[in-house]
Amino acid sequence: MLNQNFLSPIDDTVISHLSLNSSLIIGNTIDIYTADSSEFPDYESADIAIIGVNEYRNQINNLEENHSLNDIRSVFYNLYPGNWNIKIVDLGNLILGNSVADTYMALQNILTELLKLKVIPIIIGGSQDITYSNYRSYDFLERTVNIANIDSNFDLGDSSKPIGNNNYLGKIILEKPHNLFNYSVLGYQTYFNPQEEIDLMDKLYFEAYRLGDLSKINNCEPILRDANIVTLDLKSVRSSELGSKQKFSPNGFSGKEICAISRYAGISNKVSSFGIYEYTPSLDNEATEILISQIIWYFIEGFNCRVNDNNFKNHKDFQRFTVLIEKEEIIFLKSLKSLRWWIEIPLISGANNKLKEHSLLPCMHEDYLNACQGIIPERWYKAQKKNII
Repeated sequence: MLNQNFLSPIDDTVISHLSLNSSLIIGNTIDIYTADSSEFPDYESADIAIIGVNEYRNQINNLEENHSLNDIRSVFYNLYPGNWNIKIVDLGNLILGNSVADTYMALQNILTELLKLKVIPIIIGGSQDITYSNYRSYDFLERTVNIANIDSNFDLGDSSKPIGNNNYLGKIILEKPHNLFNYSVLGYQTYFNPQEEIDLMDKLYFEAYRLGDLSKINNCEPILRDANIVTLDLKSVRSSELGSKQKFSPNGFSGKEICAISRYAGISNKVSSFGIYEYTPSLDNEATEILISQIIWYFIEGFNCRVNDNNFKNHKDFQRFTVLIEKEEIIFLKSLKSLRWWIEIPLISGANNKLKEHSLLPCMHEDYLNACQGIIPERWYKAQKKNII
């Protein structure tokens, strides 16, 4: 059972006006944990659960400011839902522990319970080291997981130092149990990352995509289709799209692009948790809060549009294509339901077959066309290397 003592209800100031608005807005159609609730939201039958986390103590250059999530919820609740046939609950905010480690453990326990029930948590607020707690909540599965990070930085950092929002990945890689299979960064900006970290990403056969590589935003879709955890750092968004206090960099994803990425994450059958981090409240406008609300909206919209196209045992649902490159047979599969593509990763006899559950790698039609021209997809090469090491 989920420990309700770890959570505090939504402030009355956020929900007091809902009765005055349309009955069709999100705030009047989802189950919200409030101080006046007669019962805790029925999370066990939910599809998606929203959780606020105001934990910033491990944020580098933490300014010790008030990071209330009220403004985000006020905006999100006033949006209209799409044609959704899903149940959403808002479980309120995590009560912070005496130490950050206590907060991590409390959140891990909550997320583990939700994951066991196949409820997808959406985590809002907090510094991005919360991703570490999110990752550890998958330990009960006893299998490897993939993380996709939408970020301008790798967050490898110096793992010998205490965990923070700039080095949590180093902790994930080094600490047992070693459940991380693949880590992908979407939209990194080279001048924010030391060359040593860029080289290390390559040596670990992780995937790093520069902001310029994703000018065609649909190139993000196969990476997100292969992720279990998606973590979004608001530093990946260009500053002109955000409020006056959330000024990071003039370069980054546009609001339209980041919402498209969020929708791709929601559509993925594999994504089972989603986090939005590094939020700083606006001072003179609600630009940041509006964008975060729309990011959440598009993730839910994507989830509602999921297609069960990954039953690879049913051969009638797929077309199979074989491409010969330098005496190497590369097998592609195309779903007849969604028209999405996958590429087979051959399992090597006697090798470390942790790859078994990753033997089909999401790809794009362009990867098949390139293979027909003799070009081996780089993602296929890196995934195969992971099967050997």
